[in-house]
Amino acid sequence: MTLPDAVVTLQAGVASVPLDLLLSVLRRVLSILVFIGIGLTLANLAVEFGLVEYVAVLSRPLTAPANLPDEVGTAILSTAASPTAGYGMLAEFREEGILGDRATLVAVTINTFFGFVQHIFTFYVPVLIPILGLRVGLLYVGSRAAISLAITLTGIVAGAVLLSPPSDASEALPDGVASDGGSGVGDDADDDEPRSRRETVVDALLSTRDKLRDIAPRLVLVYTFVAVLTASVDISAFTVVAEPATGLLGLPGEAAAVVAVFAIDTTSGAAFIAPMLGDPFTPEAAVATMLVGGIVSFAFSTFKRSIPFQFGIWGPEFGTKVVVVNTVLKVVFIAATLAVLLVP
Repeated sequence: MTLPDAVVTLQAGVASVPLDLLLSVLRRVLSILVFIGIGLTLANLAVEFGLVEYVAVLSRPLTAPANLPDEVGTAILSTAASPTAGYGMLAEFREEGILGDRATLVAVTINTFFGFVQHIFTFYVPVLIPILGLRVGLLYVGSRAAISLAITLTGIVAGAVLLSPPSDASEALPDGVASDGGSGVGDDADDDEPRSRRETVVDALLSTRDKLRDIAPRLVLVYTFVAVLTASVDISAFTVVAEPATGLLGLPGEAAAVVAVFAIDTTSGAAFIAPMLGDPFTPEAAVATMLVGGIVSFAFSTFKRSIPFQFGIWGPEFGTKVVVVNTVLKVVFIAATLAVLLVP
């Protein structure tokens, strides 16, 4: 289906979107908005209450070499618990001007490994390793961890090269100037007195509400478009690209079928290859096959989930930059891992 055909399909079908499809989109958007809301609120509270200074002790080994402000450390560490919340915090810092576009891209890149950490405990250990067995399972998870860590280290190096050290604005302020930007002279009387804890929390929640109002319509629009389009196209037909790739890499003939299943569902792909471990798949060939499946799966998930999410968070222009950086780095390091696994 070409892009013009897809647009026509969307225009003709939005009015008659199946109820279950629409409910699926709304559930996903609401789930994302909840975690974004948590991230935005935590970001505001961390700044307002000075929690950044405490978190900075743990995160400074990451942020300092990358020339990122301490605030980013709260988002990076939060990503290990919830990648969506971590992204929400970064979006808030960018909105407030704490991060520029280049610094935000560096922070998003550094986030990669911490987003992967969550999946170790929620998917890889309880689900994938039992299916694949200890040796192949650990080799696969270790490969994915190495890829994520390499991307994070690339982000740190990029920050060291491309960014200037953040200036400490509070140290540069002259006497009589408040650290929140107020002059302390000529301001309204209310500004001269510190806000109560309740007022600070309310301000953080109001800021979160305003940001969610901007994000929510984009999320609904883009996710609906993708849901309608993918429901109209048999994406499994595109897995035919797997056969030339697996043949070129010298993988067993069964690899193309594994990639096709793995690309659509990771758990099903692991269960599909499990009986073939040892014959015809060596541990290295099995992991390489699953990584190829991961590339194809990543292409689908980028279209179905990453693009709608990133566009909703950042808007189309900056969201495109985030998607491109993420995609290029993942493909490059997956390819490097394949080379290590398959080189005799």
